Formats: sequence, structure tokens, C-alpha cells
Amino acid sequence: MEYISYKKGYKYQLVETYIAKIDILPETPVDTDYLGLTAEGELAIKKGYAWDGPSGPTVDTLNFMRGSLVHDALYQLMRERHLDKDTHRDPADRLLQQMCRQDGMSAFRAWIVYQGLRLGGGPAADPSSSKPITKAPKPGE
Repeated sequence: MEYISYKKGYKYQLVETYIAKIDILPETPVDTDYLGLTAEGELAIKKGYAWDGPSGPTVDTLNFMRGSLVHDALYQLMRERHLDKDTHRDPADRLLQQMCRQDGMSAFRAWIVYQGLRLGGGPAADPSSSKPITKAPKPGE
């Protein structure tokens, strides 16, 4: 029987590749189906990448979207062990805060976002938190 494989938990999908120069550098260049990060810090989030937007008790405002995209991509690279979470998690959280400020978010809200990540964001960067793959219909049905 034929089946599909999918993951839950995404709200948004990128319709154009987004490239950003960041100060987070991998030990070796990364190139996955949807993400690339060079040794010089060029992050490419490729067309079709899906993410869940801003997480936690917050509102998905325009000044939060670009930062949430980059932050989710970096946390995914940590979950996939392309980046070390102990080394890169705080810089990724700070980058989100910085991007939100650049995009017009108030300093206070951006600080609250950062503090929320420091308190509760750790599991999302942990390799054991990868989204499970579901198959439909279930094999054998």
C-alpha cells in the first residue's frame, strides 16, 4: 500500500529563499534540503521551508516573523546536530531579539521574547525534540 510521511506543527511556508549574513558559524558548512549555512555565516533558508512562527504566549506580528524564521532554522540545525546547542543557543536567541528590534518591535517586547526563550526554549533546540514522522495510512492498514 502506498502511504505518505509527514510532520505536524507548522503554520507558515517560505515562498522565496531568504539569505541572511549571521555571526553564527558552523564547524563545517551545512547544506540540507531546506537550510544552508556556510563557514562564513551565510544562512540560506530555502523556498518551501516550513516553520511554526513565533512560539509561546505571543502574537504573530510582522515584526516577529523574520526573526522567528531565522530562529526556527537555527534551532532546527541544533536539533539535527549541525550546530552545538550549548555553544549556539544563546547567540541564536540574541539574534532573534536583534532582528525583532530591527523590524520595529519595541525594546521591551524583544527583551521579553529573549527572556522567554532563555527560560523555556531549551527543549526546542535539543536533538531529542525532533518532530516525529507520521505515516498515513498506518502501514498494514
